[in-house]
Amino acid sequence: MTGTAPPSTIRPVPPAERGGWWHAYVCPVHGVELEHEGLLSGAFPDAGARCRHGCRVDEPAVRGAWTVLAHQACARQIRALARSPHAADRHTAIDLLTGYARQYAALGAAPHEGAAEWMLRGRLFHQALTEAIWAVTIGQAARALREAGHPLPAEVTEFLRALVAAAGQARDALIRAGRFDSNYTAWLIAAGAVCSGRPEWLTGPQGLYAHVPVAVRPDGWEWEGSTYYHGFVLRAYLLALHAVRHVEVPGEVRDRLTAMAGVLESLTTLGGLLPALHDGPYDRPSAAYELTELRELLPLLGALPTTTEPVTLHRDAGYAVLRGAGLHAVVDFGPHGGSHGHLDKLALYLYGADTPWQPDPGQVPYAHRGWRRHYASTAAHPTFSVDGSDQAECAGYLIGHDNRSVAVGCDTAYPGVTARRELALRDGALVDELTVETDRPRLVVAHLRPDVDLTVWPSAGGALETDWAGRQKLLGAHAASVPADVLCRPGPGPANDPQRVRTWVDWTVPDATAVTFRSVYRMGT
Repeated sequence: MTGTAPPSTIRPVPPAERGGWWHAYVCPVHGVELEHEGLLSGAFPDAGARCRHGCRVDEPAVRGAWTVLAHQACARQIRALARSPHAADRHTAIDLLTGYARQYAALGAAPHEGAAEWMLRGRLFHQALTEAIWAVTIGQAARALREAGHPLPAEVTEFLRALVAAAGQARDALIRAGRFDSNYTAWLIAAGAVCSGRPEWLTGPQGLYAHVPVAVRPDGWEWEGSTYYHGFVLRAYLLALHAVRHVEVPGEVRDRLTAMAGVLESLTTLGGLLPALHDGPYDRPSAAYELTELRELLPLLGALPTTTEPVTLHRDAGYAVLRGAGLHAVVDFGPHGGSHGHLDKLALYLYGADTPWQPDPGQVPYAHRGWRRHYASTAAHPTFSVDGSDQAECAGYLIGHDNRSVAVGCDTAYPGVTARRELALRDGALVDELTVETDRPRLVVAHLRPDVDLTVWPSAGGALETDWAGRQKLLGAHAASVPADVLCRPGPGPANDPQRVRTWVDWTVPDATAVTFRSVYRMGT
């Protein structure tokens, strides 16, 4: 009798090749991440990597990206075997770690020659970042074996030393380049801490306790202002702390880490949706796994604060979160997010408990330049545009707030244009007023960008009504202060599938000098 082996007993076959750049694992036609198939088999799919829209893609960059994902998956499976209650599984893990040790030693000390010039290069991977993530998992597997009473072969011990040395060299390269605050640094610190267990990776002058104050804003946000990279960095910190648990965490560092956790708690809807603000992947399965791992690590910080107020303000990153009457809204008014920023100042994102009515659309894997440009653009976001062009890379500002409302503004998205957005929880509804003033008659457009089926129909006096579908239903009533045209057109949905068509609404005033777009949102039945 035959059957499928339990996941914990599957023996993976690590690839014999070096890994490339995982962001190249994207369909060049449809812009979707390719399917994660055969990652434990050691062999790239015979017919090519599969796209959900029917393509098969086989080219060197995609093979290299698949190899990254396969190495990462194999490391996770080795960790599962190392943590198994069965001695046979643990011995299998030792054999596999020994094989990886020989493979890594054969590479020598030189970095990967196939990587792009801009990358901080690894040895087994194009990027030192992906190598550090893999090294953390390898180190966890070795630690689990030691804790189970298994002595590690000398080759594996030397392998761990080599991973620690590589992490230190890469961290030092970032410091020389003035990039100590990078999210790479957090993972290099985690790799060093997990693979060595040594406290200097936390306490040293370039350790975790030094990194936190420079990489995390006082309001608890990682400096890039991206939900994904925020959780990415916090996960690295917690993995490092978990590996060196006997070292006391300074109070100011613990407070900042607790504030980081509080950021995610304030953003998460009652149903568990986490907005993908500023360049995060939208609804990517591996991101969901990473978020689960992060939540499992949060108890290291002790009791965490809970968000109960209707309005939460993140002053440094420039987000306000409003919760009430079943709605969860986020408005973006902060600084541009650097390479991870999008051109979406004063965007308004709307969620139900587990319905993304109008989400931040996220981002595709970076190797697809066309769709990447689209998802960074103003047109892709629920904000305003002038004369059909993108906003500048700019910052907004806080005008004022109380416990039921917030007002924000931006004067630098377009020359000669000022904008403000006022949001209030009132009478069981969310009231949104977006006002744009210009120095001369200009084309001003307010965007609605749903990720649900949207019904739009005209109402009295040039007003609109909208019906947003989903597990929770949203109703909108919309009116402009001057006559406005409404253009409903098909547009791409969020970045996990650019081929998913949604109804875009462009609420347009052709020759505006001042216009207020007013919307009232309330839950439907």
